[in-house]
Amino acid sequence: MQTHKAKRVEITIEKIMQTRLTAALTGAGVHGYTILPVYGGSGRSGEWTRSGQVSRAEGMVQVICIVREERLDTLLTAAFKVVEKHIGVVNITDCEVLRAERF
Repeated sequence: MQTHKAKRVEITIEKIMQTRLTAALTGAGVHGYTILPVYGGSGRSGEWTRSGQVSRAEGMVQVICIVREERLDTLLTAAFKVVEKHIGVVNITDCEVLRAERF
């Protein structure tokens, strides 16, 4: 079966910033993404869990996008404008997709 190279971008950000991030992605021409809840983790500030949050942030979410390599810089520029001033992690991995016309 024919596969096509693509980039998978995972953006972990405070839930309160989710709408702003997805609007920025849509504005950059990224119309496909998946949003998952993040239940806990560990980072620069130590371990945390969603159940231990006492704030309006309501924890973290992860927004996952798969794009063609030539669209990656546009996506990252839009995402970074949202993420740069907030808690968040952006990672990029190579992946392969079966239906390239969808990305």
